[in-house]
Amino acid sequence: MTSGIDWAPPNPAPAPADRLAGRRVLITGGASGIGAATARLFAAEGAKVAVLDRQEAAARAVADEIGGVAVAADVGDWDQVQAAVSKAAAALGGLDGLVNAAGILLVGTLLDTDVATFRKVVDINLTGLFAVCKAAAPLLLQAPQASIVNIASGVAILPFVGQGAYAASKGGVLTLTRVLARELAPKVRVNSVCPGAVDTPMIQAVHRSNSQQAELAARYALKRTGQPEELAQAILFLTSAASSFVTGITLPVDGGRTFH
Repeated sequence: MTSGIDWAPPNPAPAPADRLAGRRVLITGGASGIGAATARLFAAEGAKVAVLDRQEAAARAVADEIGGVAVAADVGDWDQVQAAVSKAAAALGGLDGLVNAAGILLVGTLLDTDVATFRKVVDINLTGLFAVCKAAAPLLLQAPQASIVNIASGVAILPFVGQGAYAASKGGVLTLTRVLARELAPKVRVNSVCPGAVDTPMIQAVHRSNSQQAELAARYALKRTGQPEELAQAILFLTSAASSFVTGITLPVDGGRTFH
């Protein structure tokens, strides 16, 4: 879906450097999009990875590809979350990293969005993220050092019309991230990443036509949408020791939309 200027990975691409050697990381929404790209990168960097997704077969496919573990759960179901986090920790031998990439996007204005739809978006994007953090926190606090990276959205900073439910849920993620950074310090660092439009199935479902994609790309200083692998690099930074003195931040990775 990348629109505007052509984009290709850096040449030569960065070689794996074992920046996560020995780490044990759970990634929600890990079966596709940003979550899957992050799972692949983390495994290449030496981490043991558990891929959590409600799509069990897709989660298993990614896990098999990277030599990881698949766990099936709907993050909106507390009982499923508790069981999945426990299973992941048992398989990995503990937990010292969490990436919350699970989420849904439903588009509609205030007049078009019913209360049930609003609640569904918040339940998955915000309450579900809270549930995973709550289930994982006791395990993360047992580790010498640990990290949480929450995937929010650029619309939490600069909203689009028609994304009230999504923007509200992701704005909540930003605030919750800052609270958790205080509550879990100094053992666990907690940060958030705000992607712009990224070439994932979720965005493709909303912007289907070439004209829609071109209009979207025009809103970005870099004149294109992002790739999941570019977001994974930012998540790697916030998970690795390279960001050891970073907690409570909001990192836009959006091709310049929030300032452009």
